[in-house]
Amino acid sequence: MASSSLLSSLLVFLLCSSAAVVVVESGIGVNWGTLSLHRLSPGTVVNLLKENKISKVKLFDADPYALKALMGSGMEVMVGIPNDMLAELSSSPAASDLWVSQNVSRYMVKGGVNIKYVAVGNEPFLTSYSGQYQSYVVPALINLQQSLAKANLAGMVKLVVPCNADAYESSLPSQGAFRPELTQIMTQIVTFLNSNGSPFIVNIYPFLSLYGNSDFPQDYAFFEGTTHSVIDGPNVYSNAFDGNFDTLVAALGKLGFGQMPIVVGEVGWPTDGALGASLSAAKAFNQGLVYHVLSNKGTPLRPGVPPMDVYLFSLFDEGAKSVLPGNFERHWGIFSFDGQAKYSLNLGKGLLKNAKDVQYLPSRWCVANPMRDLSGVTDNFKIACSYADCTTLNYGGSCNGIGEKGNISYAFNSYYQLRKQNPQSCEFNGLGMVTFLDPSVGDCRFLVGVADGHTNTSGFSLGLKKTIFALVILWGVYIFLM
Repeated sequence: MASSSLLSSLLVFLLCSSAAVVVVESGIGVNWGTLSLHRLSPGTVVNLLKENKISKVKLFDADPYALKALMGSGMEVMVGIPNDMLAELSSSPAASDLWVSQNVSRYMVKGGVNIKYVAVGNEPFLTSYSGQYQSYVVPALINLQQSLAKANLAGMVKLVVPCNADAYESSLPSQGAFRPELTQIMTQIVTFLNSNGSPFIVNIYPFLSLYGNSDFPQDYAFFEGTTHSVIDGPNVYSNAFDGNFDTLVAALGKLGFGQMPIVVGEVGWPTDGALGASLSAAKAFNQGLVYHVLSNKGTPLRPGVPPMDVYLFSLFDEGAKSVLPGNFERHWGIFSFDGQAKYSLNLGKGLLKNAKDVQYLPSRWCVANPMRDLSGVTDNFKIACSYADCTTLNYGGSCNGIGEKGNISYAFNSYYQLRKQNPQSCEFNGLGMVTFLDPSVGDCRFLVGVADGHTNTSGFSLGLKKTIFALVILWGVYIFLM
């Protein structure tokens, strides 16, 4: 009996020690999106992550260049499967086997990539998708789990399903529940996650609550105290993040999984492109979030138990992202496209450090020629902004107040830098000219592109590129005939 008691005590000690380790290892990671118009080389990005002691990174696909650069880094990596691949993976075990072989097994070798998670879809239950991907998720999970088992990786790589916070709803956190049409499938998913030791991943965006609701109290979106606390029985919520998180905790509890580990897959604040999106607001939110998570304070429904991990959105701005949700979609980065920290931010291991040895294009810009009549510039402006990112020119943007000629110059230069300063890309039928004087005005930065990455036009369809090219040709012919 004494030996049995000693063994039991030892097991309890080991279990407690393991639990403590989980808390210690929880930390701040980043989302590394690749829909940038000016991309740093993957090697430069990985060095930037190392320099900032960021050990957890989330990818939205299985980008081979990013994964190759991550080999030997030791960083925990989450690889993503885009929603448009779910149908095939759900219906074909062979396709699932091939995907795992090409995107997981080949990198998980000695000195390879530490792939911890595979994200099956990204927010596949968004209300805006109208159930488009809903039936594919569970079959895809099952096929991929079997594929991982065949590759002897099921114990090392965990499948997860990142969900948007719109998957659950409630007026008070304690009453949280998944949307009625999702109750059955969420029960299946959470049961699957639990049986395989996977966490629930949720994306939480207080900014979107503020942006989409004029009645949403601004101070409740941050972590600096509020005069609009939410009272929920004995619990008091002073920020939207905790309220949202606990709404999920309650929803999981209603399914019988109230203790399921939770990872925040995306959270952040944009710096441009909308009212309320600014450097100061982003710094206040992200720094408050980091301190809140690392304090291990937890939330009212999970006191002393913060999220397992939190992945900031995002590492860089992504100028090729869709602006359907809003112009701010291209401005979530804690670093600008060239790896320079936008503002001082401490992720728990010191202030952000800039990327090193970034190779820029020469210091020259394309601007509107002041000697030319600009009355017919509209089509040129539209073509430039169809390729380049001009979202900062719109209402709420940092370049919104630079005037008509300033707008034209900004558009011209954005296109010029996107085309790696090709001389022809500054012609615009004689309306553009190259200058060596920085035309930046106040907070409105006229960028100079980077030379050590590559121009990315993958955010635009081939059809769009052909259409714009045809417009350029037709416009040139028109001018010639005139």
